[in-house]
Amino acid sequence: MTIKETSRSEFITLRGLNYHVRHWGKPGAPQLFLLHGWMDVAASFQFLADALRGDWHVIAPDWRGFGETDRPTRYPGTSSYWFPDYLADLEGLLDHYAPRGAVNLVGHSMGANAVCLYAGIRPERVRRVVDLEGFGMTATRAAQAPGRYARWLDELREPPPLKTYDSVEAVAARLKKTNPRLRDDRAAFLAAHWSRRNEAGRWEILGDPAHKLVNPMLYRLDEVMAIWAAVTAPVLHVEARDSETLRHIAHKQPLDEFRQRFSAFRDFREAVIDDAGHMLHHDQPEIVAEMIESFCA
Repeated sequence: MTIKETSRSEFITLRGLNYHVRHWGKPGAPQLFLLHGWMDVAASFQFLADALRGDWHVIAPDWRGFGETDRPTRYPGTSSYWFPDYLADLEGLLDHYAPRGAVNLVGHSMGANAVCLYAGIRPERVRRVVDLEGFGMTATRAAQAPGRYARWLDELREPPPLKTYDSVEAVAARLKKTNPRLRDDRAAFLAAHWSRRNEAGRWEILGDPAHKLVNPMLYRLDEVMAIWAAVTAPVLHVEARDSETLRHIAHKQPLDEFRQRFSAFRDFREAVIDDAGHMLHHDQPEIVAEMIESFCA
């Protein structure tokens, strides 16, 4: 695989954490902030950055507890992750790199959910939003709260582990199992950035196992839609024709009914990419890059 431009790594202090940030392009060029999804890392955007044709300064952090960014420790031996922390981290990132003016935000999956919320909470700070396979979560009911809290307490006693692998090649094979479209060279690149060798000689994922804990807080769709309604920036929602996420949603709720949530946005556009799954920026980076540049130019 030919890398057009190797990313530059930087560490900044952000809300008490040592935050890892990757950069592509030249400082001073128009900025694109790329926010990765759950159990992913900023290096995941390498293929997308390579496919950009224009002059951009791409800025992509590893979210807290992912990649090379610190894991927050609130209590000895444990980490907790609350979605509002991602929003506060994003604001700190923008304060650091773009303290004035409105910015272009591109998020994938969990990162897309974060940027859509941020755009409604701080509408004056956001110029464009590109939502790559970000759908929000399944709506919850108040009656689910007792069971959700009980499950969270149970998981705190025995936190779910992350699987380890005997080689970096095994990590690459795991990535290809999840995404059969992933090319061998791209899988090898991602595996080297997605994992590292531990003291026992096993390859472990660069993600805090605490991310697998169930969120004790219910997803309140009415609150989310109220925030989306406050977004003033145009929003481009991009999904894959063969989206595993949408298939999962379809088992729980009719898609037409589910899509009504997007009506909350004032200026909402949709696009679908063929021959791609949830990791559409790995499967079709050139098409995704063209859509982003056309929308944000």
